[in-house]
Amino acid sequence: MSAAVPELHPPAVESAIRKIFRRVVPLFFVMFVANYMDRVNLGFAQDELRADVGLSAAAFGLGAGIFFIAYALFEVPSNMLMERFGPKVWLTRIMISWGVVATAMAFVNSPGMFYTLRFLLGVAEAGFFPAVIYYFSRWLPDSHRGRATSIFLMGSGTATVIVGPISGALLEMHGVWGHSGWQWMFFVEGVVSVVLGFVVFRFLDSGVQEARWLTDEEKRELVAVIDAEQTVRDEQRGTGTHVSRWKLLADPQMLLFLWIYFAINVALYAVTFWLPSIVDDIGGLSDFQVGLLTAVPWLCAILAVYVAGRISDRIGKRRPVLVALLVLGGCGTLLAVFVSPWVSLGALCLAAMGFKPASPIFWTIPQSYLDARAAAPGIALINSIGNLGGFVAPTAFGIIEDTTGSTKAGLVGLTVVGFLAALSVLLVRGGGRNDRIRTRPAPAPAAAPRKPAPGAARSTRTAPTAHPGAATA
Repeated sequence: MSAAVPELHPPAVESAIRKIFRRVVPLFFVMFVANYMDRVNLGFAQDELRADVGLSAAAFGLGAGIFFIAYALFEVPSNMLMERFGPKVWLTRIMISWGVVATAMAFVNSPGMFYTLRFLLGVAEAGFFPAVIYYFSRWLPDSHRGRATSIFLMGSGTATVIVGPISGALLEMHGVWGHSGWQWMFFVEGVVSVVLGFVVFRFLDSGVQEARWLTDEEKRELVAVIDAEQTVRDEQRGTGTHVSRWKLLADPQMLLFLWIYFAINVALYAVTFWLPSIVDDIGGLSDFQVGLLTAVPWLCAILAVYVAGRISDRIGKRRPVLVALLVLGGCGTLLAVFVSPWVSLGALCLAAMGFKPASPIFWTIPQSYLDARAAAPGIALINSIGNLGGFVAPTAFGIIEDTTGSTKAGLVGLTVVGFLAALSVLLVRGGGRNDRIRTRPAPAPAAAPRKPAPGAARSTRTAPTAHPGAATA
């Protein structure tokens, strides 16, 4: 019963949280829209790009996937540098550099250049996603991170809705000033990211203490609550004040996190990169119409992301929600194999509603599990290795299409991956706010470290008072 009881915080903390949701979360949402658009717009340029550059389906799939090899190689180093230079400088650098590379895609004239720029795009983007997840862990209490992460990841769903019609319209500029439609698409969408990068630098703050839009009381009490949650994690693990990052990264649970996120990305990116091709099989559609129809599954996914995030935050249980989403996604891809192209579009709506929300729900689990001092490299490792699923999916689909002339065998494979990932989630320990808090000791000791600052000490005692109630689930 108490699983549905919301976690309470002092008024100053609640006020700070509201401001963060008005200022910081929307900023990251817009950044992710641009990020995801520049990453997946390649799927809409597939036919024209392959014809102009001379790419087979397998070569196109390799180029689409090689992005994730670079992403995996440079993810952890990027996050280490983010800790050194600060989120404001590093996130701005990431956004401007990926925008420059995305713009350069307009000038691809050979398979080698195609592979090189896709690799460089992965290098440029590496570190963005885990940096934002880590940012939330230092700005928001655990009770609000699920909703913040869900809103942030709705940016990718929004991008997949926007990228279809916009890319379709830009593709129809074929011949304007002597350039192909796919060149206009890459150029315009890349420049948008560069411009947004400078806007981000103006509005983003690296830490809570630098936020001039928060009062001193809001800063003090928000930091106290977040630090108190870290103290609880220390007490539960018996880690004291010293935490070995590498020991945490070698934890068997990390292997489960890596596999589950890898599986989610295999399914998600296979649908993302090949959905335009599947829709095009309907026949008789213009580029713009294909773009509009590919937006339908992602519109459904946006709603599913928000609803799933609210449900998981309310009940405090992440694993059952994640299992249900993965099973739904697997059922959607399986159904798409056996029906007509129009009905297949409906089945892929179910797949998108399952696999897309699975990602933000998944991230709330390692966020709660990892010690804050190992969170940045831990999140980066999960994201970099897990994102290799983005290499496997388009590469495998390209080979399958070249071999069989169809993507149906690939959809069956996605079904298997989704079901196996759902079973694996059941092996994860914890997986929710209430799971972690239920064995929490009495809140009074948490106030001791805050004695030098009376205001902070009061907030440290006040913030956790709702935890024991929530722990009685």
